[in-house]
Amino acid sequence: MTSIAMLSLHTSPLVQPGVGDSGGMNVYVRELAGSLARAGVDVTVFVRRWRHELPDVVEPEPGFRVVHVDAGAVDLAKEDLPDVVDSFADGVRTYLDATAPVSAIHANYWLSGVAGHRLKHELGLPLISTFHTLARVKAETGDDGGDPERRAEAEATVIGCSDRMLASCQAEADQLVELYGADPDRIEQVPPGVDHAFFSPGDRTGARAALNLGPEPVVLFVGRIQPLKQADLAVSALAHMRHNDATLVVVGGPSGTDGHTELARVHAVADQLGVTGRVRFVPPQPHHLLSSWYRAADVVVVPSRSESFGLVALEAAACGTPVVAAAVGGLTSIIDDGRTGILVDGTDPMVWARHVDALIDDPQAARAMSEAAVVRARGYTWPTAAGRLRRLYTDLAQRTPVVC
Repeated sequence: MTSIAMLSLHTSPLVQPGVGDSGGMNVYVRELAGSLARAGVDVTVFVRRWRHELPDVVEPEPGFRVVHVDAGAVDLAKEDLPDVVDSFADGVRTYLDATAPVSAIHANYWLSGVAGHRLKHELGLPLISTFHTLARVKAETGDDGGDPERRAEAEATVIGCSDRMLASCQAEADQLVELYGADPDRIEQVPPGVDHAFFSPGDRTGARAALNLGPEPVVLFVGRIQPLKQADLAVSALAHMRHNDATLVVVGGPSGTDGHTELARVHAVADQLGVTGRVRFVPPQPHHLLSSWYRAADVVVVPSRSESFGLVALEAAACGTPVVAAAVGGLTSIIDDGRTGILVDGTDPMVWARHVDALIDDPQAARAMSEAAVVRARGYTWPTAAGRLRRLYTDLAQRTPVVC
């Protein structure tokens, strides 16, 4: 049986997305690990212990376990995590030395990549890297998040020694090549999936009744409250809509060192524009329950400055809700502009408002877009991603690993 050590140092698949630094990466690791296990791959996900009382090992399902590694204080701030990468790698190595050998290492995010790079050389294993976000992409959007320059340098080192880098779409593959000089032959495009058992079309009226929403138009924003996601743009667009009875629902919590400051700023923007009474803030929801919020909405907006993929847009599409999204990164691969959703260049709230209004004004066009989006979303599944990775892991395990 193929056995994989999956590294997810800074965030756990057991944590609810939308809480703290938990987001799309949590969904990615959890859903992918579960699908791999069901495909016959033994997956051990290593995460940093983030609470004292956590058991050493948790097994969410057969063949998929989560190991909590002691590496620094449990409440260590994200910006201090680079200092505990070696401790994390030590803990992973200790566990692996005491258990059955693994076939490969799959690292998620740059911190795990640094640990995985070291373990690759110590154990002679192939390294597969998924970065989720890249420092040089964030710098291009003016959102470096306070990341040190050493992050970009570390990413470049990991990229140079990864046996495969996983890209969710062509845009991400191009970024790896253009910004980091990655070898195109070592980039594998494996799009994430969506769980269609949960995210599928449903009755809007019933969803609104369950969520205590009225008959007025509903615009939905789902995501962590941080500058990168631009919830303030969603609020500003609401203020410029012709439908002055529309409600904006914001589902998510503050994230990162600037999270609470950003949340206060979004509230301030709503106050200044006079739409406070029309913005409903909802705390992070269990992932599977997001489907009800998607179904209840007339339009989902995704105004992020950058997105390596954009799971929110995909999940909304799978539920049959039209998406108006920024024309950036992976969103351009998920959305067929004008057919399955609308892509918007720039951050002019009047432009965003015009597109949202147009979908609300034309139910027939919105319905056609919804139907096309559902069909397109069916092409993205976690079992498909797991099947491709299973073959990749098997292939790499039979090759000599790349050397720096």
